Amino acid sequence: MSDSRERSPADAPVRVVLADDHPVVRAGLAALLTSLPGIEVVGVASNGREAVREVITSRPDVAVLDLQMPDLDGFAATRELARSAPEVAVLVLTMFEDDDSVFAAMRAGARGYLVKGAEQDEIARAIRAVAAGEAIFGPGVARRVLGFFAAPAATAEPFPELTSREREILDLLAAGLSNPAIGDRLHLASKTVANNVSAIFTKLGIADRATAIIQARNAGLGNEKA
Repeated sequence: MSDSRERSPADAPVRVVLADDHPVVRAGLAALLTSLPGIEVVGVASNGREAVREVITSRPDVAVLDLQMPDLDGFAATRELARSAPEVAVLVLTMFEDDDSVFAAMRAGARGYLVKGAEQDEIARAIRAVAAGEAIFGPGVARRVLGFFAAPAATAEPFPELTSREREILDLLAAGLSNPAIGDRLHLASKTVANNVSAIFTKLGIADRATAIIQARNAGLGNEKA
């Protein structure tokens, strides 16, 4: 009798693609996950664009994404995966645990959110949980999420996918300010403003400044005087 047999779903390892723009962090995380029983790393990526391509090619169970990555950040990559590979669970592993980052990631479609520095067992448990269809948060993030839902309902802000800084910049952009003028107003470098404007365009799915201004003014922004 042959001892070969088809592996049952319960025995199959959780297949993971991970993306982080820091080579040392990426290599360390890949080594960590590879050492864990029941987890198989099937692809790595150094930016969001590579992550989306690797996920579409490899079709893993879970994509572990950092948020701050070049070319395509983790928020945009998560949204793209929600459209192109909705069966793949996204687990965010990042150094940011502010409310804007947490809720923007969840709105984009992430099923889990951990902060870097999480213990090995916590990372493994989170990967297996999101692969099984659960939502999971690190302890600090979970407290923030519970606190958010326990708080009185607030009036919804326009463009919830944007961070508070990006909304502030969009508001001034809609008021007619140039990038240098926005930088002067907010005490930011022009390059920082330009990077934020590019992120706004990506998150809102628009291609130019004029469209951004129209959308922002339609949402009630741009009342600030230049």
